[in-house]
Amino acid sequence: MSKTIKVALAGAGAFGIKHLDGIRNIDGVEVVSLVSRDLEATRAVAAKYGIGHVTTELADSLALPEVDAVILCTPTQIHAEQTIQCLKAGKHVQVEIPLADTLEGAEEVARLQRQTGLVAMVGHTRRFNPSHQWVHNKIEAGEFNIQQMDVQTYFFRRTNMNALGQPRSWTDHLLWHHAAHTVDLFAYQAGSPIVKANAIQGPIHPELGIAMDMSIQLKAANGAICTLSLSFNNDGPLGTFFRYIGDTGTYIARYDDLYDGKEERIDVSGVDVSMNGIELQDREFFAAIRERREPNSSVAKVLPCYQVLHQLERQLAE
Repeated sequence: MSKTIKVALAGAGAFGIKHLDGIRNIDGVEVVSLVSRDLEATRAVAAKYGIGHVTTELADSLALPEVDAVILCTPTQIHAEQTIQCLKAGKHVQVEIPLADTLEGAEEVARLQRQTGLVAMVGHTRRFNPSHQWVHNKIEAGEFNIQQMDVQTYFFRRTNMNALGQPRSWTDHLLWHHAAHTVDLFAYQAGSPIVKANAIQGPIHPELGIAMDMSIQLKAANGAICTLSLSFNNDGPLGTFFRYIGDTGTYIARYDDLYDGKEERIDVSGVDVSMNGIELQDREFFAAIRERREPNSSVAKVLPCYQVLHQLERQLAE
């Protein structure tokens, strides 16, 4: 595909804006349609980014013959449904993490992707952050092997707010959203499937209906282990922080930045063409479309993560 890839983006909230900013830096790609719940707010975003078509219905965007691909930054609970809708419309699709909030939904998407042969990718951004890419390259070169990953995912979200501090229309989830990042990354970096997984959770919030604190343990087939702590109750530094403890060093990844175990910054600026993980994620999506290949973090490649999440959910239900 040599022509400009024309994209519809659904969800003009905090993460939709991150994608729009990233796509501005990618040649040969144009966002031609913007979908979101609030028409007036969506029109304002569309005007800022020069997007001609605005709608509140994904079906309207999918009906545009010029649309080649869709990026979904919509509520978790409709990710699988909308991904299926895009594939049935013949559009390549990248859906933000998580692919689904049930294993059944994830498997249904995987089956349809195999049938259509379209590019279907999930926004497992940690695979693309320069910090984690640097560690991955060291592992691939045989210079580092993970013995343990220690991960903290901390937010302060006792109400439904997004990353911009705006009210959300849906409820976020520690297991199916935030744990998905680490479960997938651990197996990816270890180069070994997860064979043991355990979880415990704190009290259920009386209004949000979710656990606000959770602890997860993982073990890979090669013996590497991972400990993940998650909280929506943390009134302090927010985000996800990864400590890689290995046979030849210790590394601490904070999104796109990387430090050694003594908190000395490691220069990762030469790892990829950008220091923006979301932009790199989008670049992979569009490259896979052009090159007619399976992308990193394809639906098929991340499906094992959702199998583990399903197992953990069953444990917690007991």
